[in-house]
Amino acid sequence: MTDVGVVDAHHHLWDPAHRSYPWLSGEQFTPIRRRYGLPELAAALAGTPVEATVLVQTVGERSETEEFLSTAQHSAGLIAGVVGWVDLTSDEVAEELAALRDRPGGVALVGIRHQVESEADPDWLARADVRRGLRAVADAGLVYDLLIRPDQLSSARDVVRALPDLRFVLDHGGKPPIRTGGPLAPGSGPVGGSPSAAERWSAELGELAEAENVMVKLSGLITEASWTRWTVADIRPYGDRLLTAFGADRLIFGSDWPVCELAGDYGRVLSLARELCVGLSADERTEVLAANARRWYRLGGS
Repeated sequence: MTDVGVVDAHHHLWDPAHRSYPWLSGEQFTPIRRRYGLPELAAALAGTPVEATVLVQTVGERSETEEFLSTAQHSAGLIAGVVGWVDLTSDEVAEELAALRDRPGGVALVGIRHQVESEADPDWLARADVRRGLRAVADAGLVYDLLIRPDQLSSARDVVRALPDLRFVLDHGGKPPIRTGGPLAPGSGPVGGSPSAAERWSAELGELAEAENVMVKLSGLITEASWTRWTVADIRPYGDRLLTAFGADRLIFGSDWPVCELAGDYGRVLSLARELCVGLSADERTEVLAANARRWYRLGGS
């Protein structure tokens, strides 16, 4: 299968010598606790059909977003969009978004993300101050990336329904418990008895997908599986469920590089995405691997 013009809608850059990344502190992250900048990105993409990317925040610091916008400006068009961070609970979210857009490279700001998965409160998205901040994101015409745990899916369902004018993207397929969640039955729920964790993820994913203002990223799945023993067969039931729930017109490819390197290099991630799309038509594959990201994030004014 040959892909032309792939858009990687989810990758990161970081430099531990320049900034602290609390989530990188665990021993399991030692292999990727080093600098990843534009040269490393270019090396990872060499020989692939990726022609544009979306650079996604890694910490809750506005200064990182400012640096990412500058990086995008100097990437010769490779980084077509930046999903940054602002404090959604601030009374001045609208002003902060406007200031980011007025910066050099600010035209690349296409979305906002907060690491909701790190919030202890499963209903953090229901807070009045958070909802006010999300409305400001909608008013600015930006996307909001949902980075959540499976137990926060119901809260995400409620927020996407409450804010129909905001374009959402569910990162990493809602982080299905591939490694530990038990069996995933076909369809959206359990066959009988108590549902497994994977079946609960599936059922709540289906409810979230009912809202037409949310898409989902085909990303981050290999690090939810066994880092050393995952196979395409392990991932396929979850990829199939994402396709069934959202359809090819609402699925967006992302590599989650360099986090993915914990379980597989860039080539393996792209190969997995192709395998999961093998049953789609050529037009549908183009949607998943490029067109949906360009449309939803309005890359290049699309």
